[in-house]
Amino acid sequence: MSEIKLTAGDLAPDFTLSGPAGKTHSLSGYRGKKVVVYFYPKDDTPGCTKEACGFRDAFSEYEKQGIVILGISPDKANAHEKFINKYNLPFPLLSDPDKEVIKSYGAWGTKNMYGKITEGVIRKTFLLDENGIIVKAYHRVKVDEHAAKILADFGF
Repeated sequence: MSEIKLTAGDLAPDFTLSGPAGKTHSLSGYRGKKVVVYFYPKDDTPGCTKEACGFRDAFSEYEKQGIVILGISPDKANAHEKFINKYNLPFPLLSDPDKEVIKSYGAWGTKNMYGKITEGVIRKTFLLDENGIIVKAYHRVKVDEHAAKILADFGF
């Protein structure tokens, strides 16, 4: 597994990444808001689609509670835009092709896929408070119930 393991109480590493339409997003630019930062392996794959669509389906509740959702993967911006458009995702997906941010959150490492050991993005999610402090870290994500569980853990 990965060496870095961020937990509740840690300051989330700041980042600036490009998103849809070439717009850049900096984590520090969201100070004053609760933020969900989730890391996923690849656009338009079954598990990643389920996870993204779960956030999409619960988006109005996230928005009502003032919670920002940011998805991050190594995919390039054009792949993100296709994924966003195909599934009508109402939140930005950010591109980290060098995997620097992914690694800084401990979301890169060895994983077991169907008995085969590989290196790659480890699905993780972090809930941040208005000051960028991690409130909860999910180091094991079940894509089917993830979006609803986060809302419940935020107390909504």
